[in-house]
Amino acid sequence: MEKTRARDAISGAAAAALALGVSELATGLFSGLPSLVEGLGNRVIDNAPDPVKDWAIATFGTADKPALLAGIFVLTIAIGALVGVLARGRFWLAVLVFSGFGLVAALAASGDPRVSPALAFISAGLAVVTGLATLRMLYDVGGGETTDGSRRRFIVAATAVVGLAAVTGVTGRVLLERAKRLVAGREEVVLPTPVEALPPVPEAADFDIEGLTDILIPNERFYRIDTALSVPRVDLREWSLSVTGMVDRPYTIDFADLLDMPMVERDITLSCVSNQVGGDLVGNARWLGVPLVEILDRALVQSGAEQVVGRSVDDFTVGFPLEAVYDGREALVAVGMNGEPLPFEHGFPARLVVAGLYGYVSATKWLSAIELTTWDGFDAYWVPRGWAKEGPIKTQSRIDTPAASTSIAPGRHVVAGVAWAPGRGISKVEVRVGDGDWMEAELSEPLSDNAWVQWKLDWDVEAEGRYLITCRATDGLGEVQTDEIRPPAPDGASGWHTRRVVVDA
Repeated sequence: MEKTRARDAISGAAAAALALGVSELATGLFSGLPSLVEGLGNRVIDNAPDPVKDWAIATFGTADKPALLAGIFVLTIAIGALVGVLARGRFWLAVLVFSGFGLVAALAASGDPRVSPALAFISAGLAVVTGLATLRMLYDVGGGETTDGSRRRFIVAATAVVGLAAVTGVTGRVLLERAKRLVAGREEVVLPTPVEALPPVPEAADFDIEGLTDILIPNERFYRIDTALSVPRVDLREWSLSVTGMVDRPYTIDFADLLDMPMVERDITLSCVSNQVGGDLVGNARWLGVPLVEILDRALVQSGAEQVVGRSVDDFTVGFPLEAVYDGREALVAVGMNGEPLPFEHGFPARLVVAGLYGYVSATKWLSAIELTTWDGFDAYWVPRGWAKEGPIKTQSRIDTPAASTSIAPGRHVVAGVAWAPGRGISKVEVRVGDGDWMEAELSEPLSDNAWVQWKLDWDVEAEGRYLITCRATDGLGEVQTDEIRPPAPDGASGWHTRRVVVDA
């Protein structure tokens, strides 16, 4: 009996795995068919309670989306295993559960405005038929016998199904990502020469210390936090940017029109509001784009407008005060990042970059529309979910080296890190060891008031023991970073970053 149940559980799990694998392969092969896994994941992201999202980001960081996809696969296979046991002799139960799961997945995928409901149900139907046919086949192969021959036949069949599920799933995912890139046309993009180009990063701006964060973060290591489970497919030939709302001259431009506008280069630090004190959900890059003021002035903004709303191709929205465009800070519709077209993960073909504002209120990736409205006329994606409507980035500093809980020998060491206060700049960073006096660190040459700076301090330590190192920054306006410890919600974490170091001969 126990062996039969084990076979049935394996049969159900393998059938569910192949159903997902075949649906992913179909998505990769046929343009327009949605990924059921992504559809379910997107609904989870949209509807999960804020504490769950905060936990996911804190636990998995930038791997939160792969973790969610893996969780959906695991949960589906677990349900399949349970159905495999319960449906023996009651195949109608398997039909009911698989069909119900397919219905839920199809409805979830249809929630994406870019997905045809008909194609979503086709994808779900393919998965359901595959799963049920596979389960029936494995039931027949497993049978009720317990002979060595029957066991071998079942093991071979189940192994083949699991292997086929892995191959189809991985192949489908690879084809899907490849299709996104081929359709997008990013490889053909040639960025224009900016009318205001920045010089190469001066040597004095980067201390080049082991363990210290680069002054410009390479694109492949730049943090990614957004609500898109999968990078949206954006066909450059069909993409356009519209400027609407409270403007006298609404208009729409395509990518070629956007590239024809005067471009500037700017070094700007972006930060996620979910970043913990000392966290790495922050980065500095050299952006190429059109000043947002040029985009808006062309539309003739009406006098009553107060809020700029950015809309993504996947319906994500941000909203920030109109004055942020006209108060002298840098605000761009960016098309380039560190000398190349925007990576897909960071918003290709265009995104918003606004200095001094957390990403959740300003940094729309895969930008499709800009709308002008009143301050009370619209609440962007995260506001109804409990986050503050205004999101100015707080002054922060971080210790990069020595690493946390590291053990070092007595002698001279370098304590170093980064500090940022976009729009205000950093005037000073201080370091304290234990309860000692604050010591002023040396700052790297600033790239701009909108970019972070590196800092370093030589530390001579002879006595063995455990040491607590603390840092704090002062912004360009003379305001010292607060020591008040607050979590990221609702408007950004605060407090001084500390590192514990063991000095041991």
